[in-house]
Amino acid sequence: MASEGLTGSRIRERRIIAGFKQADLARKIGISASYLNLIEHNRRRIGGKLLLDIAATLGVEASALTEGAEAALIASLRESAAGANIATNELDRAEEFAGRFPGWAEVLSAAHRRISGLERTVETLNDRMAHDPQVAASVHELLTTAAAIRSTASILAEDKTITEEWRDRFHANIDQDSRRLSDSSKALVGYLDATEHASDAQTGGSPQDELDAFLEAHDYSFPSLEDGSADVDTVLQDTPQLASVAAQHIARKTLERLQSDAKRVALVTLRDALGADPLDPISLARRFDVPVSLMLRRLAAMPDLQTGLVVCDRSGSFVFRKPVSGFAIPRFGAACPLWPLFDVFALPGQVARRRVQQVGRGSAEFDCFAVAEAAGQATYNSAPLVQATMLIVPVTTTFDTAQDALEVGSTCRVCARSKCPGRREPSILSEGF
Repeated sequence: MASEGLTGSRIRERRIIAGFKQADLARKIGISASYLNLIEHNRRRIGGKLLLDIAATLGVEASALTEGAEAALIASLRESAAGANIATNELDRAEEFAGRFPGWAEVLSAAHRRISGLERTVETLNDRMAHDPQVAASVHELLTTAAAIRSTASILAEDKTITEEWRDRFHANIDQDSRRLSDSSKALVGYLDATEHASDAQTGGSPQDELDAFLEAHDYSFPSLEDGSADVDTVLQDTPQLASVAAQHIARKTLERLQSDAKRVALVTLRDALGADPLDPISLARRFDVPVSLMLRRLAAMPDLQTGLVVCDRSGSFVFRKPVSGFAIPRFGAACPLWPLFDVFALPGQVARRRVQQVGRGSAEFDCFAVAEAAGQATYNSAPLVQATMLIVPVTTTFDTAQDALEVGSTCRVCARSKCPGRREPSILSEGF
């Protein structure tokens, strides 16, 4: 139902909130209760003086009755419905629901945001527990220490012939091991907290954590570098997220590449080139005479274009990641081997475009554009260092052509896809591998 066709529903909702009976409101604005009933059921259009009188009586702006719920709320409701695999015809009623029941719509939207956030936290923590070497070492130390304490305590409890001297030694060992267990536990908790508070420079996260926090703090956008009003050194001043020398080094390389890209393709010029045409990175790269990988990076840098970006080297390690809503990118461990990002390593220079859908994350689909290209200058008798770049774009902003989506995951540990040919390890979410 069109937005303007829901004015009656909004009037009814506002009337109920204000505590008016239908007959009372009709009397105040000078119309019959039956006519107001037709208006509230969207069977009569309303405007002009009558709309203004109703708005004044209800104590709201007329625009609140005609414009309806904000686009963000509608989008959140549709995303929530899509994740629950609701029928397509029901998705079209999201605006009607928000118009008639704005309070319940806000509650549902807030619950969806919270659930999505908790799911991302579970994925991140499970991914980290499975692949982070520091966590693995810390857990091993905790278990070893606990086993030592248990063994010593068992000897003291079972052997009644132990001399006082040996009993004192065992007690000293238990005291020492328990202190070590306490210190190790505190260190592990502090390290895990770094994931949730990566913006705190003192949390001790990895250099990649610090870089991610730095980029997120700037919303992956650096206008002063784009327009040339500041240099990299200026941007890196007073950056509490970059606590370590390693993180500062990585951030400098990231910003220097951004600055170099901006000199070749300005975002203002790129925005004009996009127009209303479907997104076509190859055509844009030809138009600006730049590599496709550079064009993918520039498209990801546009603040008004909803995109994600992943860059990895031949080892499969991510050197850059920009998330996009609905598409999970693992922070630790290897990503799903079915991503187009890894297909292009076999044929550097070939551009792949594949529509994908992540298992267990609703019905959202994405067009992924990927290319692998040499990084750095060529040298004799040495294989080129190749990096793969993948742009991730929601399908609603790109091609309209029908295409079967490839089911992929984020990482094997938290992927529920059964009988996947690329599975490396069992999933904690499914028993059918």
